[in-house]
Amino acid sequence: MLHPTEQLLDDLETAKREFGIPQAKINSALSRLENLKLEDADALVRLHETLLFLRAYSHGPRVLKKVEKILKTFRQWVDALRAAEVDLSAIDDPEVSGIAGGSVTSNFSYAIVRWLVAKYPAQLSIDWDWFEEEDRFGATMPTFLPLLEDDAMVEAHVPYREWLRAAKGRRRELVWLIERFESLPFSDKTKANLYDSLKLHITWRYGFRASRTGMRLSVRRIFFHKSPLIARRDILLSRELTSEAIPLERLSRAQGERVVNLARETSAVRYRELHGFTYGDASRILKADLGRGTQAFVTGVPPEKRLPLRAYHAALIFKNGVPVAYFEGLSICERMESGFNLYYTFRDGETAWLYARILHLMRQLLGVTVFSIDPYQVGHENEEGIESGAFWFYRKLGFRPVKPELLKLTKADEANVLKNPGHRTSAAKLRKLAAGHMLFDLNEEKSRNRWDKFEVRNIGLAVQRRMAREFDGNAAAIREQSLDFVKRALRVTSRSWSESELAALRNLSLVLAMIPDLEEWNADQKLLATRIIRAKGGRDEAFYLKLMQKHAALRDALMRFGC
Repeated sequence: MLHPTEQLLDDLETAKREFGIPQAKINSALSRLENLKLEDADALVRLHETLLFLRAYSHGPRVLKKVEKILKTFRQWVDALRAAEVDLSAIDDPEVSGIAGGSVTSNFSYAIVRWLVAKYPAQLSIDWDWFEEEDRFGATMPTFLPLLEDDAMVEAHVPYREWLRAAKGRRRELVWLIERFESLPFSDKTKANLYDSLKLHITWRYGFRASRTGMRLSVRRIFFHKSPLIARRDILLSRELTSEAIPLERLSRAQGERVVNLARETSAVRYRELHGFTYGDASRILKADLGRGTQAFVTGVPPEKRLPLRAYHAALIFKNGVPVAYFEGLSICERMESGFNLYYTFRDGETAWLYARILHLMRQLLGVTVFSIDPYQVGHENEEGIESGAFWFYRKLGFRPVKPELLKLTKADEANVLKNPGHRTSAAKLRKLAAGHMLFDLNEEKSRNRWDKFEVRNIGLAVQRRMAREFDGNAAAIREQSLDFVKRALRVTSRSWSESELAALRNLSLVLAMIPDLEEWNADQKLLATRIIRAKGGRDEAFYLKLMQKHAALRDALMRFGC
């Protein structure tokens, strides 16, 4: 017979998936929580994740109100277990970290630590138990601590904290340290490299509003589910990608800042950082209404944080105001490498529908029609992907392995399912299937699988081989020659260009200089190539992609170098 707590948790986990049942049944189970005494962290986590799912995929207003009330007092359970000296290490697991009353300790980047110090100075501290880079600390800190060399250069065990305490006065250690880095007359990149070399671990004891328990985006209307959720079998990706346009709204700078802050918080409490959130461009954020109470906020990065070749876009996705997933897209021409991460708590939700809507949004905004999945996403060196059967999630949506041998293995396994509906792919076979990229091409008949073998890394490697062959490995020489050649070939006059446009010219010249017939391109092709370069350093990389998609000669060259 199950323990009453286990039975209650089982009842709630079952009820959360049974949409269309009377709210009274769920409310009854929720009411029983008022007298619940949790005895271990595992039960605490189970309860928290179930409540958060019920908050995002809400059954009705009565359930919503009760769930919100319980979540607001959830820290009391955490504090009670801590007071009873119960082992709470389970709430630190990256899949469930961020519960109210907890904390995270991580080697965050300088950009995130600087942001945290500005926003939550009183909640931060350096975790000295993780401190190992004494030599690096001793080499860097004399910049801020006069005469430290007298100790650090000759002594074996330097009391660095004592030096810091003496110097910081009444300020907190980390606040004082970041202020010192900010005062350096260096670029942000140099400051970041210097700070990151210290490998300091920072503990953030976040408050309720920054925790997963309390983190919310204000929404005008809650979408209540009164019927079963949309299943994967109900999704046809090709149909979804060609459906009607998704409503869009451009946010103000102030609204964008709030979204970027939420994106950083929802990542940091999970020990994560995402390039598009750490450096998100708050001035150019689009809000997309995906339907069914779901919103996506799409951001790019400012010119100084862009990749040399690919366009970068990220999205944070909310369900009824609760962050449930994020997306990262790296694009060149009409091809996007797509990374989708649904937070653990919401994997019983409408995952396939949500993913299809995000891909549709990317096609609408950027014109991309070819979506590539990295092997890691489907389980390569990623046991979580193997356990979740990620390969078949993508395969049943219409993705195919690009390696012929893996496609053959896939079809053989699909044939086994037809013969035996109870067949399940072994973990060993899933690891084999995860050894290569998967691709979905909306226009596959026209493109004739031309993107199958493409990897942007191959373009970079081609540049390195040319540098070794023609310039004796000299990076400065290949950059100078490529820039001069491309400017002459395209007849570029760059005197009035911005610094970001010039940076794009320097990077793209390395690739354009390898095109044998660049000088023979006609005037229209050269003008379009020039516009593409300037767009790379312009306000919005979406324009860069859409121009690339119009330049057949450039696309063909990129595909040759990348295959």
